[in-house]
Formats: sequence, C-alpha cells, structure tokens
Amino acid sequence: MIIDCHGHYTTTPPQVGDYREKQKEALARDPEHVGEKGRIVISDDEIRESIEGNQLRLQQERGTDLTIFSPRASWMGHHIGNAHTSRFWTEHQNDLIRRVCDLFPENFVPVAQLPQSPGVDPTGCVAEIDRTVGEMGFIGINLNPDPSGGHWTGPSLGDRAFYPVYEKMVEYDVPAMIHVSAACNPCFHTTGSHYLGADTTGFQQLMMSDVFKDFPSLKVIIPHGGGAVPYHWGRFRGLAQDKGLGTLDELVLRNIFFDTCVYHQQGIDLLLKVIPEENILFASEMIGAVRGIDPESGHHFDDTRRYIDNSPHVDAAGRQKIFEGNARRVFSRLDSLLARKEASA
Repeated sequence: MIIDCHGHYTTTPPQVGDYREKQKEALARDPEHVGEKGRIVISDDEIRESIEGNQLRLQQERGTDLTIFSPRASWMGHHIGNAHTSRFWTEHQNDLIRRVCDLFPENFVPVAQLPQSPGVDPTGCVAEIDRTVGEMGFIGINLNPDPSGGHWTGPSLGDRAFYPVYEKMVEYDVPAMIHVSAACNPCFHTTGSHYLGADTTGFQQLMMSDVFKDFPSLKVIIPHGGGAVPYHWGRFRGLAQDKGLGTLDELVLRNIFFDTCVYHQQGIDLLLKVIPEENILFASEMIGAVRGIDPESGHHFDDTRRYIDNSPHVDAAGRQKIFEGNARRVFSRLDSLLARKEASA
C-alpha cells in the first residue's frame, strides 16, 4: 500500500467559497461580527464530482492507494476575522472532509483543521480536537505556527500556550502537521516563501524548546520536505551543540518526521541522504501549490512517487517504510483502522 500523508481538499464545490466571501463581507462591515455558523448546502453528488475527476483520478493514475486528507491549507485563513469566524469556518471545513472520507472510505482518511486565531489562546482548539478526533474518527491535526498570516505575532510552538494542544495530541495519540495558511503580509509569497519558511521556523522552535522533554511521545510532521532543514542539517547540528542541547538526532528524531512534498529528484535524493528513512513519510500535496508539468521530466512536479522509486539512496525495505510503514506508525489511528479493514477483508 502507498499512503500519501499530505492531501488537501483544494477542489471544493463553489458553495464553500461563497460562504467564506459572505463571512468576509460581514467582517468588512463589523470586524467584531459574530453571526451564526449557518449552512453550506452541498449534495453528495457534488462532492463525488469534485473528487472523482481530481484527487481520485490522480491516485489511480499515479499508483497510490490512500490519501490522508485535510481542508485546503491556504483557505484556513486564521488571520481572517475573529475567533467566532474561525470556529464556524473550521467546523464547516472539517465536516466536509468527514463527508469526503465517508463517500470514499477506501481512498481518503481525515485530518482536522483547527480554529486558531491571532491573539486567541490555543486552548480554544481543544474542543475541535475532541470533536473531530474523539467523536468523528479523524486521525491527526494540522497546526498553524503563525495564525497571523505572515506577521508572526503569536507565541512560539515551544511556548507553554500550546501545551493544552500537545496534551490532547498525546491523549489521543495523534500527530500534528505543522502547516501555515495563506500569507497576508506582502513580503511573503504564500507557497514560495511563507510555507517553506514556516516549516523551517517550526522545526527550529521545537528543537530549541522543552516540548519533547515534556511530551516525549509527541509526534510532529514538518511538511514540504522540512523546508530548509535537511539542506542545513549541519547548521542545526551546530546550533544544538553550541547551545548544549545534545546531538540533533537524539533531540528531534524520536518526535519529528518529514514528508516528501519536494518537487524534483535532486531534492528527494538530498532528503533521503540526510534524514533517516524511518523519519520520512510519502506525500505529494497533489493539486496543491505546484500543479504544472516539469519540462525537464515530462511529468507533473507533484508526482512524487516516481522520485522515491527512482532514487538510488533507498532500497526496497526503505521504500516500504516511506510508502506505508512510517505512516501507519506515526498515524497510529490509521494503523488501527487499516488493521480492522484487513481483518474483515
């Protein structure tokens, strides 16, 4: 089985965008607007149509089996509105992800967006973790290290403000993917710099904190191949050494994992040479940040399976870990779900 740990619902029916625009219009009139959650009316057939010709088609064409699926990252928009805005929007997004996974249970499993908001205590996210993981069967969460949208006005991931979220993650044994949303700061291109910078920043914040001492079983995924981290592994090793933190491997590799959303062969080869294969999860983020065809290869940039298949830096046993074994270990609830399916087959 080939498990893609990083997929987003980027092809939602237009009613979803319409709802968001109405939220923005209400906020333009009154930034403190509360309003109501309201409804987004979408039929099952509309969801099927949005998936079958897109993510499901690419799964079949590229030879992958299962996608760990979450709301569209750039639309999380935690910087928009207030805590009420974020809560209502987040609940709708997660409800929609659950519906996709119910309609395509063999192909998609759900990961939750959180209702973060600038200046709002992250403890407010705990209720949505209980709702999605505890009640709705989600297997992980996406955690935004910068709800301000590129201004970095909030606490570090190492701050105790995030500890209630980490406590809940440990309680349910679910991982968090560290994933920012759209940048509203014009200095940062959302997918070209903000995403990659946030990946690197999130790693650094956690590495230099006491989080993994306080939560030794916590599991965190740094997406997009870890941003600059693998390329600068020596820099981080040196920083850890200079600050007396111990060796970098011992400091982070029991808790931090990296995905393969790296869109060229040389980048994947570097990742495989630097990071232990036990810490790498296959991912593509297909129909995401980069959707075109690479003229040098003739294949889509985000067709990442072929990079793993073609790399000389991993053998068959390593590929099995990257394609399946590591995801089942990191997403322990997925492993239980798949084990039940296999037992009943």
